[in-house]
Amino acid sequence: MPTRWSAALFGGWMTTIAVVLVLEPGLQAPLRLLAGVSAIAAVVTGMRGSQPDDTRPWWLLAGAVGLSAAGGAASEAPSFITNWLTWLESAGTVLLLVAYGVLALALGGFVRRRTESVRDRAGLLDALTVTAGVALLIWTFVVGPRLDAAVDTWPDLAMPLADLLCLGLLIRLATMPGRLVVPGHWLGAGVFAMLVADVFRHPAVGHVTFYAAAGLAALVPSMAELTRPGEKPPAETSRGRLALLAVAALVAPTVLLAKMYRDSQVAGVTVVAGLSMLMLLLVLARMAGIMTSHGQVMARERGLREASAALVSAADTEAVGLAVRTAVAQLIPGDVPHGVVLAVTIVQVEPQSQEAAAQAAVDRATGTAARLVSTRDVDWAVAVRLTQFNKTLRCPMVLKDRPTGDPLLGVLHVGAPTWALLELHRSVEVLAGQVALALERIALSQEVARRNSETYFRTLIQNTADVITIIDEEDRIRYASPSAVGVFGGDPTGALLPEVIHPGERSRLAEVLAEVRGGEQLQQQLDFRARGNRRTEVLLELHCRDLRAEPTVSGLVVTMRDVTEQRQLERELTHQAFHDAMTGLANRVLFNDRLKHALARGARDGSVVGVLFIDLDDFKIVNDTLGHAVGDQLLIAVAHRIAGALRADDTAARLGGDEFAALVENVNDPGAVEETANRIFAALAAPVETDAKPLYAMASIGITTTPEANDADELLRQADLALYVAKGAGKNQWRRYQAHLHAEMVERLELRSALDHAVNEGHFLLHYQPIVDLPSGSAVGFEALVRWHHPKRGIITPDQFIEVAEESGLIVPMGRWVLEEALRTVAEWRRILSPGQAPYMSVNVSVRQFRESGFVDQVRNALNNTGVPASSLMLEITETLLVKDDEQIWTDLSALRDMGIRIAIDDFGTGYSSLGYLRQRPIDVVKIDKMFIDDMVTSQQPLALVSGIVSLAQSQQLVVVAEGIESPVHRDLLVRMGCPFGQGFLFSSPMGPTEVLAWMRNTQSVAV
Repeated sequence: MPTRWSAALFGGWMTTIAVVLVLEPGLQAPLRLLAGVSAIAAVVTGMRGSQPDDTRPWWLLAGAVGLSAAGGAASEAPSFITNWLTWLESAGTVLLLVAYGVLALALGGFVRRRTESVRDRAGLLDALTVTAGVALLIWTFVVGPRLDAAVDTWPDLAMPLADLLCLGLLIRLATMPGRLVVPGHWLGAGVFAMLVADVFRHPAVGHVTFYAAAGLAALVPSMAELTRPGEKPPAETSRGRLALLAVAALVAPTVLLAKMYRDSQVAGVTVVAGLSMLMLLLVLARMAGIMTSHGQVMARERGLREASAALVSAADTEAVGLAVRTAVAQLIPGDVPHGVVLAVTIVQVEPQSQEAAAQAAVDRATGTAARLVSTRDVDWAVAVRLTQFNKTLRCPMVLKDRPTGDPLLGVLHVGAPTWALLELHRSVEVLAGQVALALERIALSQEVARRNSETYFRTLIQNTADVITIIDEEDRIRYASPSAVGVFGGDPTGALLPEVIHPGERSRLAEVLAEVRGGEQLQQQLDFRARGNRRTEVLLELHCRDLRAEPTVSGLVVTMRDVTEQRQLERELTHQAFHDAMTGLANRVLFNDRLKHALARGARDGSVVGVLFIDLDDFKIVNDTLGHAVGDQLLIAVAHRIAGALRADDTAARLGGDEFAALVENVNDPGAVEETANRIFAALAAPVETDAKPLYAMASIGITTTPEANDADELLRQADLALYVAKGAGKNQWRRYQAHLHAEMVERLELRSALDHAVNEGHFLLHYQPIVDLPSGSAVGFEALVRWHHPKRGIITPDQFIEVAEESGLIVPMGRWVLEEALRTVAEWRRILSPGQAPYMSVNVSVRQFRESGFVDQVRNALNNTGVPASSLMLEITETLLVKDDEQIWTDLSALRDMGIRIAIDDFGTGYSSLGYLRQRPIDVVKIDKMFIDDMVTSQQPLALVSGIVSLAQSQQLVVVAEGIESPVHRDLLVRMGCPFGQGFLFSSPMGPTEVLAWMRNTQSVAV
């Protein structure tokens, strides 16, 4: 519930209690007790909500409320209780008096917390004065009469005095620096109400009102401010506080007069009391005047301080004048009319008048002393601006110790009513002194700046590298800066300007000088050749301005700058911006620019323009295996050979990495572009000598010509597309762009996008083809074959998407999934089948998987997670890997083999690799490609080749597996050759994991 609603509900509740208390006096005891408990609850709630810095004063306040409520309830208890407990009424009175003491401690705690950081003796005296006045009233009209009558009990006399003590503490709290917060007002109202009730002998209503005020003070959010130190300095005595002190001081004579009239005292005493009151009022009036004067002095001091700060930052005379006018407006009362004129001394050629000279002599003699003079006696230029005033305060601004110049810097005139000028006399003198210092500072700063400027420009002219010359009407050099000696090898002063310029440039120079003399402005830089130092030729950038009208120059100012190295650097930077830094060929920017120009020429003369995109095949392998230094050597050699295969009109470019391009123009037949591709292949045919070993640079080329497109961007896109087709066709060949290629490319891109989605969503499944023991026909293992479950095309075999997966890199996550899924399947088979029937699993692995860091750990983790022994896993790699010198791959294969995993060469024979490589590599199994198995029945050569592979493999202790066995004839031939294992449709097509279990149960037991 918001605080304002809590306070409102509490106030309404306490008002209800007070109304019932007035209407039913007999219920005073329970109502006072109920009101006290409610107020204590409100104080506790306020402390929890606002979290004051010091809770002790608030707990004392709650204790005072509780003691007061308990004491009031006890003293006003019904007679049947007091008759039984005779001591109860006396105890209640004691509790009431103790409550006043506790309340005084609480208020004293608030005062102590508020005055921790402020020493406010004046506030303490003011509070004591007001409290003494109130005490005199209470003593005179309440306590005194009751003592004389001797009818009241001592508690009735003590309670008003205790209220007075609490009221004094509240007055001290109110006189603290800063504004009294709302809780303080509530406490003051409650204590005042309690005082009034005690004076008029209705303590119950007053105490309940105090309880309500205490609870409301605690529920206000600013209640925490009462226990925080005051952060404002002690305030000056204000008119309001002075009036309060006057009222308090007048209490004594007022009481005296009242008692004399009431008691019919002697009239003489009345006169004494009246005169005392008059004297007190006069003293207070004088104090008020002193306060006003003090305030004006403080305001003038503040104005002078602000004027001093403004004068220090003033940069010119106008800023000084503005600061002076602002300062005088602050020094003089706001409603007093005034005028300010600051007359600054200036150096003039004409002599001064006698009156002005005499006045200046008086000003120098008087110094900075201000004089009140008649306005008509000042200078007429000043008098016309101050005519509305009879008197003017004239204050000279004199610096007697000024090193040079007239000590009289000017005169400050202030016009205003005479009484105001008399009050400003001293302040204006101080202000005039500050203005004099400011004017002197500005003058010195300007002089220093002028001298520094002259020195600066003199230094520039003497030390600048530019040659600054002044040319007369005959084009003769009248002045030359010292830098001319370093440029021309001697001082050209006196020589004709054309004589220092190269003879071939003299006519152009004459035209330029004539244009400048004719009033034309040269808007562009002009470079001229000249004979430089040591008779070398230099390039000068020339600027010319006509300053014949300037008396200090009277000629043409010709500035010449040696830009020989700058222009050479610009040419080098331009070449670097349009050429490849390593090969020296044109870069992509220059190639595109020349292509656009060639297309424009072809459109005019009808010639054919051709674009060739050239990309090296397997260049990444060179960098990875032999290092980037060898790769750079290969790129440089290829660049030179491509450029050498082109005509003079053609352009060779390196687009980036191992990508090159060739622009063929000025041909009439598209066939000439294809001939260029053949020349490039011929140039790349010879091996490239490198620091490592000779390398063969094989490349794929995409070709397009202008009959296919007339736009540069379209030609580049077509050439890129043709290159992609050439790469897919087997590399080391060229392809020319054809319209149908676009559809094939779109289909391939769609396939790649769908494959990416399939990898992320897991749209793959595995089929397993058995590897059988040929003599017995029983299965010894299974090869895991991945299938893609396409949402539209159904099941897709690997030959349709593996190439795309290899190019895009998706083969890595796909291969990881195949390995893990195949091992999970083997683990499930081993759990279901008997130990003698458990087959091994053969998984194909891509070369890109080996190039991913951590492949060995990946395989090890997969085996550990599934619980499959390493001997039950065989990894198949391609035959082309045998001839590659990738030590990292063979190191990983050796590590896998040491773990117990067998390594197989898949499709052996298609790469025509030597069987000698098998002895050098960690290989266990050789799988003969299906192509040789198919042809060995009809041809003797494949039969002899397969027989030789089996024999040589067995001699090297390698296991042979024949792939693609589809007929009993194939099987029988292989058995006679001694081939132990095979796979193919003769035994079974690839099956799902559940079908494998059914198939194995229908065959003979597995051979081990």
